Amino acid sequence: MARNPALARVKQVYTDEARRLATQSMTQLEQSNLTPDALTISGVLLCIAGAVAVYFEYMGWAFFWIGAVLFVVGSILDILDGALARTQGAGSPFGAFLDSTVDRVGEGFMLGAIGLVFMRHGQMWAVALAFAAIAGSFLVSYARARAEALGLRGDVGLGSRAERVVVITTGLCLAPLHDLILPSTIALLTATAWLTVLQRILFVRKQLRGI
Repeated sequence: MARNPALARVKQVYTDEARRLATQSMTQLEQSNLTPDALTISGVLLCIAGAVAVYFEYMGWAFFWIGAVLFVVGSILDILDGALARTQGAGSPFGAFLDSTVDRVGEGFMLGAIGLVFMRHGQMWAVALAFAAIAGSFLVSYARARAEALGLRGDVGLGSRAERVVVITTGLCLAPLHDLILPSTIALLTATAWLTVLQRILFVRKQLRGI
């Protein structure tokens, strides 16, 4: 399935920038005693801490921002763990499995916390969106994993993990401005996640037909 050239360029720009920042961080990480698995665990714990902070938003709007910061930092560590493993030559099948598994944990906790916030505010339609976002986000990663297990590519679409982190973080940062901003953000996340699932299914089908 053809990609939108403009969206592809946008994705490439922030992906390259993220990689540049990750490369700059690698020097300090290599000089430390941190292992890739330690970064992986630290990342998911920070994401969970961010989810807990978001849950306490009723104590003050600043908790949205605290949650967003913790979630972003945890997600960045998720990027750096793989880079550190490659640099140190410490990559292992278990490390790769652990990394891909805890990715879902951190994101699931954050979307779950956002769903609880919606429930507290009586936005039941938004709670349904949060459930749909969790399912869609998990399926995006699952579709890619299954495609790669078949020896195919499954990385198409705009709703990959990096994009989801950007959307969630933006929604949390802007949430104090209006009650509908965060639900609208989750609606966008849900739509892009499920669209990406469909794109990956069709892309895998296209590859199989070409074999």
